[in-house]
Amino acid sequence: MSTARNRWQTYALGAAAVAALLTSTACDSGKDDGKNPTATATPSASASTPASPGAGPSASASPSPGGKAGPSPSGSAAPTTGGRPAARACSHDDLSITPSLWKSDSGQNLLITAANISGTACTLYHHPYVGFGTVVAGPLPPMGSAPRAAAALQPKEKAYAGVYMFRGGERTVAVTALSMGYQDRAPGSNKDSAWLEQGLAAWTGDLNVGRDAKVTYWNKDLRAVEDQLFRPGRG
Repeated sequence: MSTARNRWQTYALGAAAVAALLTSTACDSGKDDGKNPTATATPSASASTPASPGAGPSASASPSPGGKAGPSPSGSAAPTTGGRPAARACSHDDLSITPSLWKSDSGQNLLITAANISGTACTLYHHPYVGFGTVVAGPLPPMGSAPRAAAALQPKEKAYAGVYMFRGGERTVAVTALSMGYQDRAPGSNKDSAWLEQGLAAWTGDLNVGRDAKVTYWNKDLRAVEDQLFRPGRG
């Protein structure tokens, strides 16, 4: 009987020791030894502290290079640096056309003077389309080289173009009307548009035109046009 009591006491003592050991281990696990991140974890400051006015994801975004904000995805692209809208091409309604001859030229060359009579600027591009009514339909081919800049005309400004009519001794035909057309910025544009026709009687009288007639480019410099018309070896 005493032996059984002793065994029960021994077993009870052993159970108590195990319980004490488990309690000690549980207490030790609650200590911060720097190796258990969950033991020291606390709610983040952003979760417990109200955001300051205006704060948000964009407030902490890094600026684009140069300290300037990048373009908005929905915004339109900025104009190209130094870019300018294309100048408006002159039309029939913008111009007063005056044909004339040089006194000592015997009618071999015709000068066309175009004056801007509109209230806004316009540009005469390339060379005029020139014909002579139903006799020479045109357009005459260009001669010489184009000037460095198109003939941009402010109101009341003028530009000039010359027509090489014929060479001495060449077979010609008589014409009584001048037909004119104008190009846009693109070379060769408006060729099929209606041309304006005016009689020559009040200006020059009847003219003679050869088969190699040509027209210069528009130029605001009258002397440059004269050089092309009267110099030897016309292009």
